[in-house]
Order: sequence, then C-alpha cells, then structure tokens
Amino acid sequence: MPPTELPASGNPLVFFDITLGGEPLGRIKFELFNDVVPKTAENFRQFCTGEAKNSVGRPQGYKGSKFHRIVRIPPPPPLPRAVPLRSPRGGEGWNSNIPINISFLANRANQIPNFMCQGGDFLNGDGTGSTTIWGFKAFEDENFNLKHDQPGLLSMANAGPNSNGSQFFITTVPTPFLDNKHVVFGKVVEGMDIVKKMEATKTGYRGKDVPNMDIVISQCGEM
Repeated sequence: MPPTELPASGNPLVFFDITLGGEPLGRIKFELFNDVVPKTAENFRQFCTGEAKNSVGRPQGYKGSKFHRIVRIPPPPPLPRAVPLRSPRGGEGWNSNIPINISFLANRANQIPNFMCQGGDFLNGDGTGSTTIWGFKAFEDENFNLKHDQPGLLSMANAGPNSNGSQFFITTVPTPFLDNKHVVFGKVVEGMDIVKKMEATKTGYRGKDVPNMDIVISQCGEM
C-alpha cells in the first residue's frame, strides 16, 4: 500500500477500522480540523489514540465501542399530480385553479433520505454516556465557523448548547439545519463507501434507530 499522505493543512489524520456483525468492513480516515476547532479536535484525537485516561488512570476511548444509532429520514411521498381537465376547445388541459399547498412543498424539500451515523458512547454504549479528555462530562461549543454543507463531516453530538463530550456523528448528506447547533470538527478523507455501508445497516433493534447488527470500531488511532 502507498504511504498515507498527511493533510497539507498540517491537521491530524486519524482512522477507524470498522466491523459489521463481527466481520471486517474497512477503514475510515478522518482529517481533524485542528486549525479551526483545536479543543474539539484534540478531544476526539485522544479518544482515538487511547491517550485519554479515566479516573483510575486507565486508557479510555473509541476502540471497541459501537455506533449505536443510524438515522435515516424516509423519502417523502410523491408530489400530487395535476388533474387533467377538458379545455374549452375540446382538448385536455390542466386545472391551474387547484390550490397548491406551499408548506407541503417546502417541507418536502427539507426532507432527506439519509442523515447520519452516531457513535462515541464508550461508557454505556447506548447514547446515554459522555465524558471528555479533561475528566468532566461536557465542554462548551468551541465555535460554529464550519457548516454542515457536505456529506462525510464529523460533528459533535450533544444534548443542547455547550454539552459536548465523547459522542459524535458522521453526516451522509448536507445537513444545514444543524448549523450553529452542532460543532463540525473533521471530515472523512477516505472510506466514505464504508460509511455508506454502515448507514445501510437495517435498524429497529431495541429502538427504531438502533442497528440490528453491531457496528464496532475494532481499532483506531492516529496516522
């Protein structure tokens, strides 16, 4: 294999090796935006490398943890078809007097068929656990300079403002409705096909967004 090229920005490059149902799925590589959100990027990096320690001095981090949530928003129903009417000249025309539900169209445009994969709860494994590399449960929103404008972004999962911890998600489509609410701190630079396979995993086990098969970070670290 050719040597891994580090980002020209000098930002850290980290990786996840993923298994699905106990079988190897592949590797995902991420660039962490240390140049924009250094605190958030460092928190994630240390959980990748195992440098972070818990209260009794043992390494803690993402190795062996699961992606506990796969969220897919179903595609909207088809738009209603126009109703053909007889024109005054005997041919078929279209009834332009039928009112159009503008709010329906707007809501339809905002719906997306895919969304994100969430992980990072290595404490409880179900989305209820959170910690930081500094030993407290959460830290503040560093900034919202980066937007959710493309697939493959790493962003912080939270329970409201200034509640960032170890949990994160990977977007699979642009998600602008998350701007100024969740901190973007990295992006997938290789392995988006692995993310899409994760996203395609059937859900419904013990909850509608819970994968039916375990999606596990079997190994992780810094390149």
